[in-house]
Amino acid sequence: MKYNIIRSNKNIDIAYIGLFTALIVICSWVSIPTTVPFTLQTMGVFITVGILGGKRGTFAILAYILLGAFGIPVFAGFSGGLGVLLGTTGGYIIGFLFSSLIMWSFEILFKQTRIMFFISMIAGLITCYAFGTVFFILVYTRISGDISFTRVLSLCVIPFIIPDLIKIIISFILTERLKKHLKW
Repeated sequence: MKYNIIRSNKNIDIAYIGLFTALIVICSWVSIPTTVPFTLQTMGVFITVGILGGKRGTFAILAYILLGAFGIPVFAGFSGGLGVLLGTTGGYIIGFLFSSLIMWSFEILFKQTRIMFFISMIAGLITCYAFGTVFFILVYTRISGDISFTRVLSLCVIPFIIPDLIKIIISFILTERLKKHLKW
């Protein structure tokens, strides 16, 4: 009897991981046209980890990245493939995995309070920016030559800070409201 309960919970976990992987995909396809267009990928990542927790959230993000790596068009602009992940902006996608690991570590190390969840999202975003920026510099330098750190920040980070902070606030509110209605 105990085996069936454990098996059932794993099936539920897999279903939630699949559902939230799909949420990240849908969020990546939503492009908001502004001076610098942005997607809702990071919002999908934050909601996923916020609702599923670090372990299941990380698996959902890993599934998202692997789907894209295998060529399924799950990334922004309906793109996919190793070329996207190994391109200049691929580090930001891979950075989502590091964001979830940071958020998971906050979940393990600190009492899971609302404020710690909010701080973990900011730390996750900074981690994603850091990994993606270093990756961008390495790939760009290999392909096109030297580029300054400040130039990369002006292209890849600074225009996204305000939209990403707004997405963190929305993710925080949605996660808090959705968690009340979910039964684990």
